[in-house]
Amino acid sequence: MEIALVTGAGRGIGREIARQLAGRGMTVFAGVRDESHAPEGTRPVLLDVTDDGMVANAAKLVGEEFGRLDVLVNNAAICGDYGVSPADATADHMRATYEVGVFGVVAVTHAMIPLLRAAGAARVVNMTTRLASLALTQAKDDFNVGWAMLAYNSAKSALNALTVLYANELAGSGVLVNAVDPGHCATDLTGHTGTRTAAEGAAVAVRMATLPPGGPTGTFSSEEGPIPW
Repeated sequence: MEIALVTGAGRGIGREIARQLAGRGMTVFAGVRDESHAPEGTRPVLLDVTDDGMVANAAKLVGEEFGRLDVLVNNAAICGDYGVSPADATADHMRATYEVGVFGVVAVTHAMIPLLRAAGAARVVNMTTRLASLALTQAKDDFNVGWAMLAYNSAKSALNALTVLYANELAGSGVLVNAVDPGHCATDLTGHTGTRTAAEGAAVAVRMATLPPGGPTGTFSSEEGPIPW
């Protein structure tokens, strides 16, 4: 049985990813701030990715019981500048967004790397967005122009960079690291403005979380295929 940890699993896409992975027979640790919010069939673990003690405790919990981690889904994120134009975004917007979506990812991934290496063929999935694509933003893609957020979009661009760096670093240990865009989903993060459900958005993450050994690594994609960096 494979062991998985999903951060931000208390609601939205993260909750659905955890539920779907559990439905595939995995033992899923659902990283939540309130244990009652963990989806049925998962094991709740109190986890605020900005709290070093909670991150260390999650790694200790998985390590002591299983000694490995087969799947890590870095889903936890906030959008600190929703509805704020780039010209009006402040350093405070940036700090709040990066604390969860960038520094929190590094904290969790760093803590879990020994367990991922121990698995032999682990997968890391970083939840990003097409809004992180510098190529699409520079090309003034309609969607990227319509959702131009300085803090959130640049934090996800940073997450994409982390994806490539971790993929290169961990390739020799069989760990696959990929970034995925779930699409515009109707969740709390988007103010329920999306056209896709959380379940639909989770599908690409679940697919990448269940890649076979030797699968692709260092990629950025959606259900439709590769997205330009």
